[in-house]
Formats: sequence, C-alpha cells, structure tokens
Amino acid sequence: MRACSATVIASSEAPGARVPSALMTTTEPFDDDAARRRLTTDRERVEGLIQSLRDEGLDQSAADEVGDISHVTDPADQGSETFEREKDLAILEQLEEDLAEIEAALQRLDEGTYGIDEVTGQPIARERLEAYPTARTNVDTRT
Repeated sequence: MRACSATVIASSEAPGARVPSALMTTTEPFDDDAARRRLTTDRERVEGLIQSLRDEGLDQSAADEVGDISHVTDPADQGSETFEREKDLAILEQLEEDLAEIEAALQRLDEGTYGIDEVTGQPIARERLEAYPTARTNVDTRT
C-alpha cells in the first residue's frame, strides 16, 4: 500500500489554491495492488467479450460484411440484419476503446502516475477511482 503520488495540502505556501472537489480535501492510503487487480480483471473481462464477438464473425472484413446481406431476400430482414451487424460493430469498437483505456491505466500504474489528474496534477478522488478505475481526471476538471 502506498500513499497517492500527489497530495492536496492546504497550506500558507499556496494562498488561494483551489481544491477541485470536496472529496480531495483528504487523501487516504491508496492500494496500487488492489487497483492493478481490478484493472487486470476488467481487462480479462473485456478481452473475453471482444473475443466472443470476433468468434461470431466480426473480426474478418467486418466493415465489408455489413453490406453483405445477399443471402437475405426480404427487405425487412435485410434492414434488421444490417442493423444488428452495425450494432455489433459499434459494441466491438466501444469494447476496444475500453480495453485501450484499461491498458493506459495499467501503464499509469507502472509509471507511478495512476490516480493523478492529467489536467491539474492533483490526486483523483479515491471514490472516483473506485467507481471509474480508468479515470484520467477528476469530475471537476473534465471539459
């Protein structure tokens, strides 16, 4: 267990310093190992979902196959088939983005910058990291 890499300290050295959130006024010890376990579990889950979608045929030439509904003769069925295929592709794209965010969070853990707001340099509230472990910023600093 380690203390979060950055700590918000209200001192006379930083007059007028603004704390981004009421949650940021105290910093409790942060457990890197627990964060790593959570992110690793999330990564395995997302990788499994991606593999499941790819096993259903979304991996190869997926963009080309969206329009390949020649085996369907009814126009209504063609529309449904196209919709389902595009929906699955959107889900796959979102899962791949989620996986990239998880990988980036694991990299920040390795670099010692996990839990540090990328905009302000202040610690991210522990409650936010517990709810959203890939968070790069505090809610107050997102644009």
